[in-house]
Amino acid sequence: MQGDSVHAGPVRVLLLSADFQTTRLIDELLRATWSRTQLLAHAEWDAAAAQALVDHPSCCVLLDASAGPREEAMELLAYVRQSGPNAPILLLCDGDDEALALEGLKAGAQDCLPKSELEAGLLRRALTHAIERKRSEAGLAHQALHDQLTGLPNRALFLDRLGVALERARRSQSQLAVMFLDFDNFKQINDTRGHAVGDRLLAAVAERLSTLLRPMDTVARFGGDEFTFLFEELTSEREVVLIADRICHAASPPIEIDGVALSVTVSVGIAMVTDPAVSAETVIREADAAMYRAKERGRSRYELFDEESRQRAGARIELEHALVQFASWLASRPDIRLSLSLSSRQLRDPSLASALRDAIRAADVDPGTICLEVPEGAVGEDPEAVTATLRTLKATGVSLALAGFGSGAASLSRMRELPIDAIKIDESFVKALGRSDEDASIVGTLVELGHALGLAVVADGVQTAAQLEQLRELGCDAAQGDLTGPAVTGEQAEALLVEEVAQVDVA
Repeated sequence: MQGDSVHAGPVRVLLLSADFQTTRLIDELLRATWSRTQLLAHAEWDAAAAQALVDHPSCCVLLDASAGPREEAMELLAYVRQSGPNAPILLLCDGDDEALALEGLKAGAQDCLPKSELEAGLLRRALTHAIERKRSEAGLAHQALHDQLTGLPNRALFLDRLGVALERARRSQSQLAVMFLDFDNFKQINDTRGHAVGDRLLAAVAERLSTLLRPMDTVARFGGDEFTFLFEELTSEREVVLIADRICHAASPPIEIDGVALSVTVSVGIAMVTDPAVSAETVIREADAAMYRAKERGRSRYELFDEESRQRAGARIELEHALVQFASWLASRPDIRLSLSLSSRQLRDPSLASALRDAIRAADVDPGTICLEVPEGAVGEDPEAVTATLRTLKATGVSLALAGFGSGAASLSRMRELPIDAIKIDESFVKALGRSDEDASIVGTLVELGHALGLAVVADGVQTAAQLEQLRELGCDAAQGDLTGPAVTGEQAEALLVEEVAQVDVA
C-alpha cells in the first residue's frame, strides 16, 4: 500500500466468523493487500476475542453477520463497541442486504461489505474507509467534549466523568473531591489587554494546571475563566487541601505575553464528597459556593465547603425556584409583581448579585417585576458593605425596598445614600394605629419622610379596615397584611391568581 499514510504501521484485523472458508479467504486477501498484516481470527465472541480487542484497541473489526439471525449480529456488534469503542467495524453480509447494512450503520458500524464481492482491492478500500470514518467520528466526538482553546475537557465531559466517579465511589466507598476555580482579575485583563491576550493567558494557565495532576485526575474548562477539577481515590481531606494550595500558587507567577508580564490570582472552592449518592450537579454547586466564600476572604485563597456554604447554596436554589414559579404566573397574569425578602446573611454573600442575575436570566423574567426587601437592621450592622451590595443588586434591574422601617437602625444620612425605591413601615407602628393620636402622628411622620426622600411607602402588618382607612388618610401608598390576605403557599397563591385576587402575601 505505497503512499497510503493510513497504515504506516502493521495492519491488525480482528475477524469474528465461524465460517472457516471466509476466514481463509480474508487471510489470503489481507496478505495480498498489505505485507505487514496480522489477522486475529475468532469463531465467536468470547473472552479471548474481547481480550484481543483490549490488547489491540486500534485494530479494525470484521464482523461476519451472514450467519444466524440479524438480532444476534446486532447484539454482537453492541458487545464489540462496548469492548472497543475506538475500533472501526466493518460488517460482512450475504448478498446485497440493504436492511442489515442500514441497521448496522445505525448501531455503530462504519460500513457493510457483501461477502460475494470479496476481493483484495475492495477489501482494502472498505477497511481503509472504515478506519477513516472512525477517525473522523472520533475527531468530532473530541471536539464536542473538549474546549478548543485549552484542549481540556469541557463542561459536558467533566459532568460525565464526575457521574462515573460518583458511581465508582458508591461501589468502593472511596473518597473523591471536586474543586471549582475562578480567576479574580481576569475581566480587567480582558478589558485592558483585549480578549485575544486573555485567551492566550487562559491557555497558558490551563497548561500549568494540567502539570499538577495525577493521571487519574481531571481538570476541565467549565466556562469562561472557570475551571473544575476532579480528584479520586483520596486518602484524606488534607491531601486535597495541599493540592488546592499548590494550584493557587502555580497560577500566581507572571506569564509573559507579547513582552508584557501578566499576573492572575485565583479563588478555589473544594467540595469533599461524603455521600456518594449525591448528584453531580449538587457537588458542583457546593464547590462553587465554597469558591465564592474564598473570593470573599481574599485573592489566591481556597475554602472547603461547610455548613454556612451549604446554607448559601440552599438560598440560591430557593431563589431560582421562586423565580421559575413566578415566571409561570406571569404568563397568565403579567400585571403581578414579586417581592423577595433577603436576610442579613444573604446580603453578606458576595455572589448574591451574580446568582440573582443568573436566576433571572434562567427564568426569563423582567427584573423590573421583582422587588427585593432588605431588613433595616442589616444596614446598621455594616452600612458601607450593605450599601455596596445594594448598588450591585440594583444594577441587575430589580427594585429595592427597606423593610422594617422605623426601627431606628438606619440613620437619615445613610438613608439618602441607599439605592432603594421604597420603604416598608414596621408592623409594630401599624398595629398601634387607632390607640392614640401620637401613634398616628409617628406613622404620618414616617410616610412624610419616605416621600421627602422620593420613595414609595408601604405599610406592613395591616389587620383591620380602620387601620387601612387611617393609612389612606396619612397618604401611605400601599399596604399589606392579614386584611388583604394571609400568607399562603405557592400552590395556594397560584389558585388565588386563577381566581384573579389582586394582592396576596406569598409565604
